[in-house]
Amino acid sequence: MNLFWHRRDRRLADNCGLAAAASRDDGPVVPVFVIDPIVTATLGERKRAFVDRALRTLREQYRDRGSDLVVRTGSAAEVLPSLSAAYDADHVVSNECFEPTRREQARAVESALNVGSSSHVDSVLVDPTTLESRYPTYSQFHADWQRRPKPEPAAEPTAEDLASISDDEPISVTDTAIDLPEASTAAARDRLDAFCASGITQYKDRRDDLEAAVAEPTDAVSRLSPHLAGGTIGIREVWAAVTDVFESVDGRERRNVEKYGSELSWREWNYLLLYEFPELASENYNDPPNEIAWRNDDAELAAWKRGETGYPLVDAGMRQLEREGYVHNRPRQVVASFLTKHLLIDWRIGAAHFRDRLVDHDPATNAGSWQWIASTGTDSVDVRIFDPVAQLAKYDDEGAFIREYVPELESVPADQLIEWPTLPADVRADLAPDYPDPIVDRNAAYGRAQRVFEAALGNGG
Repeated sequence: MNLFWHRRDRRLADNCGLAAAASRDDGPVVPVFVIDPIVTATLGERKRAFVDRALRTLREQYRDRGSDLVVRTGSAAEVLPSLSAAYDADHVVSNECFEPTRREQARAVESALNVGSSSHVDSVLVDPTTLESRYPTYSQFHADWQRRPKPEPAAEPTAEDLASISDDEPISVTDTAIDLPEASTAAARDRLDAFCASGITQYKDRRDDLEAAVAEPTDAVSRLSPHLAGGTIGIREVWAAVTDVFESVDGRERRNVEKYGSELSWREWNYLLLYEFPELASENYNDPPNEIAWRNDDAELAAWKRGETGYPLVDAGMRQLEREGYVHNRPRQVVASFLTKHLLIDWRIGAAHFRDRLVDHDPATNAGSWQWIASTGTDSVDVRIFDPVAQLAKYDDEGAFIREYVPELESVPADQLIEWPTLPADVRADLAPDYPDPIVDRNAAYGRAQRVFEAALGNGG
């Protein structure tokens, strides 16, 4: 008998650790999940609501196979030794996790166990221990990563691989006011199949088209992020499906598919950063020579959170976050840049808000992306600032995304919508009296951000 400890992997299919447990010669597998307060405290309400539902679905999958998911609440370092004794298990198998809290949890479990244990790399395609610790740029990482072999999806255990057990511990479900994606492998596969059938061959061309994001929100982009972050689908299964499409097309369609594959490698890059630098969510990855003069204005932060900055693209992105627990990637970058550059609010504050509100929060991607935007991470540009006016003109020139999420601006003509923060105050008041004025001047805030970051870098003269 051996225990398989489910952690972030809330699925049977393409689960490296579970497949390894099933292949051992020390008897059937007892599947276990521990609701450990030190981990649940790191999850926002919406992410917790999604993973609770995923756990219930996972339990049903086990029960369909004549087994069950043993669920206990408490410290994993106390629960797992107790369960291994109760089931007379000889070994405990799990998957590696890279965020600091879970790494510390795994170390505590290993110290407490009186039986053998082993762990497997599951959340990424390439084991970070086989890569260089630091690459000068993402491009150099990608070139090395691309050469590495990518494993096939792990085999799903059969009913015979699983212990014939039952467990009556209830799985409570966190309430949330928003509509959640269905938290199951079946739903994730449906999403993957639909994207590979059409959207992926247009991905590079349409991924930043915000009008398409409104008209066809599940076609222009994959919307797989909640499932990858919540562990309801394995990355090898996604990669295999993408590779199949890549090999079946050519020309422009192949370049579109290739772009989606490169986005998956950005995810791997962030996991390498988190593995090598566990403080990624709390400390600057690339600390400038001088301190960044963050302003951290509470009123401006509150306006940003509410989507009331007076910058239409910023506000639409923040209201999408509040309504759906998701933000399209283009406005996700713009709202983060606006917070850290135009408002000069510490990236850690923004990253924490995203952690609390995103269904698809991922500890590596969230921290790595916020640092990239904040010019403290791996960006090859010293000081990158997204201008929310220019971004709106480029990616939503008819204002479809704005009108979807900011109804106060529904009747404003597109050209005035784009120039909104620079329009005279009386014109704005006449066009949309219920929409707030810009909380900062576009040009002054842009220039201030440049000066602050140049000073932090020691380039202020």
